[in-house]
Amino acid sequence: MKLTIAPLSTPLSITAAAQQAIIAADRLFIQTEQHPSAYWLKDSGIEYGSMDDLYESCYDFDELNAAVAQRLLEGDTDTVYAPVGRGVGSALLEAIRTRADETGAKLSILSASGYAEAALCAAGQPTGSVRILSANELPCRIDTSVPLCIEEVDTPIRAGEVKLALGEYYPDEHGVTLACMDGRGAYHCSDIKLYELDRQRNSFFAATVLIVPPAALEQLDRHGMDSLVDVLKRLRGENGCPWDREQTHMSLRNTMIEEAYEAVDAIERDDTDALCEELGDVLLQIVFHAQIETEASGFTIRDVTTGIVKKLMYRHPHVFSALKVSGTEEVLKNWEELKKKEKHIHSATEAMQAVPQCFPSLMRASKLQKRAAATGFDMDASAALSAVSKAAERIKAGYANGADGEALYLLAEELLFAAVYVMRALGLDAELTLRDAGSAFLDAFAKVEHESRQNGTELRPLTPEVLHALLQRAK
Repeated sequence: MKLTIAPLSTPLSITAAAQQAIIAADRLFIQTEQHPSAYWLKDSGIEYGSMDDLYESCYDFDELNAAVAQRLLEGDTDTVYAPVGRGVGSALLEAIRTRADETGAKLSILSASGYAEAALCAAGQPTGSVRILSANELPCRIDTSVPLCIEEVDTPIRAGEVKLALGEYYPDEHGVTLACMDGRGAYHCSDIKLYELDRQRNSFFAATVLIVPPAALEQLDRHGMDSLVDVLKRLRGENGCPWDREQTHMSLRNTMIEEAYEAVDAIERDDTDALCEELGDVLLQIVFHAQIETEASGFTIRDVTTGIVKKLMYRHPHVFSALKVSGTEEVLKNWEELKKKEKHIHSATEAMQAVPQCFPSLMRASKLQKRAAATGFDMDASAALSAVSKAAERIKAGYANGADGEALYLLAEELLFAAVYVMRALGLDAELTLRDAGSAFLDAFAKVEHESRQNGTELRPLTPEVLHALLQRAK
């Protein structure tokens, strides 16, 4: 058996090959009788069956596609299927191919034009560079620099969905063309604004097409990653900004840190508006560095996103492969093992050497201790507290005996590093704990200073007891 898909295209654009196959068919099915593309068959005397009853009875498209494929490939008679437009959709084609493989049938698909080409010709628009889309399957990303032709805007509800989707990219006032087919198969075009799309009356049928011209960067109200990349490219271009052109990785390194801290500050203040803005600033830094490397033929922003996507997929085998995990603890363990394998780390020393030196000091000390602890080289809370006490005693003795600054510096290193061991043993983050202590001290000092000014008294020297009371008061 052979199944030939011979698209009906539009009433005025069916191909000679498709028409010949339809006329000569031993058994013919059409998608629907309720379309201008099929009207000529009614008057031709050609016998055919349609899929209209399946469209009425099937619960969803999966059931419909399976039923259509089943009907087309029943028996041994060569069959021609004539769908409207340029052909069948991807889901139906997959169902037909699966069924053809099961039955041993051969499949042939004739080329054709569709609604989009006919509508573009009626609107006097070029067809070469247009991206043709279905209103039923709009992509999650749209390139606004390319003209679009959206087919199957068949109901006001669908039109509203299309308007909302396009509204993420184009301004409400963006001019578009709505092309509607009449009963003879000819298209009539109306120029409207995007926001007016779903307000059109008697305009939405299976053959209705929306033509969306490209929009320049300056015309857009909303932007995606591509716009940011284009802006950076322009800023660092020949006629761009002198300051932006002068920047290097080294000149921007502090800005990268500052923007990340400002984003964290917005998170901790639970300020989502500020977070949105600060994440944009962080993203700017990422694209800025990628653009510098693009110009140097080092890597591109696509290399950056490719790297992180591959890393996430590799380090989540329990999601992207068949690995089973018992919970979060096993996920983290697998993450660390995969990370070591990925970075060719074969010892604890190499793992510790991989901790960046530019990390905040307490954070770096904690990570070094944690990676050493993986080998059993660690202290419990009791030992860590003892180490702090002994280090403090040594500093006290050194200070009393007039030790020089270098000697005290070395003793202070020991004290601080031992203090980080205490924090880890207690399950606390040393960096965050000290930061919160600083904030508590600031709040408490502000209150004390305010009271001192009100009372007309002098601030007293700080003692250990006063410091303790001060921090407890702030909490």
